[in-house]
Amino acid sequence: MGESVSLAGRAAVVTGAGAGLDRAEALALADPGAAVVVNDMGDAAHEVAEEIVASGGQAIAVTGDVSDWALGGRLVEESVKSFGSFDILVNNAGIIRDKMIFNLTESDWDDVIRVHLKGHAATSHAAAVHWRQASKAAGGPVYGRVVNTSSEAFLFGSAGQPNYSAAKAGITALTLSTAQGLARYGVTANAICPRARTAMTAEAFGEAGATT
Repeated sequence: MGESVSLAGRAAVVTGAGAGLDRAEALALADPGAAVVVNDMGDAAHEVAEEIVASGGQAIAVTGDVSDWALGGRLVEESVKSFGSFDILVNNAGIIRDKMIFNLTESDWDDVIRVHLKGHAATSHAAAVHWRQASKAAGGPVYGRVVNTSSEAFLFGSAGQPNYSAAKAGITALTLSTAQGLARYGVTANAICPRARTAMTAEAFGEAGATT
């Protein structure tokens, strides 16, 4: 076992954190001491923030659609305002509109690309602006971490997910570019391809508890 990591004094923004994987990520960040800005579309964001506070942590909820470019800036601002810093960005908000390519509608395409890819870009842009300014003010590197959520779908090109697969490919490329663009400021950017049973992926798995 490695040494435990303390995130005391750090503040994180987690998108899509009202349920599923990103709820788990928000709780996991709070456990070693990070203050968390919980973002999602509705009341679930408040419930997760309250859960963190009830467990002795620090959290606030900021509701809104990540594909709204201005929300990225507001998430960063609320983190700094409430906790005095902004150090970690975890992007996971997403939707699915699964269709075969011959059944795909324009809205099926636009909605998935908008939430996944534009949503990741909007928050990454706001985070990059903040950390670049902080680095210039400090005269050296700062602590900044971006964790983006990609998927193996971008490699395997699931037949029923042309929109989702394309969005995840874009997120992977965005992450690589972000990592190169922010390295000089001390910031890292990584993409993960997690596997988890959530509401969004329920149809991709067999029955809960089944073994094959």
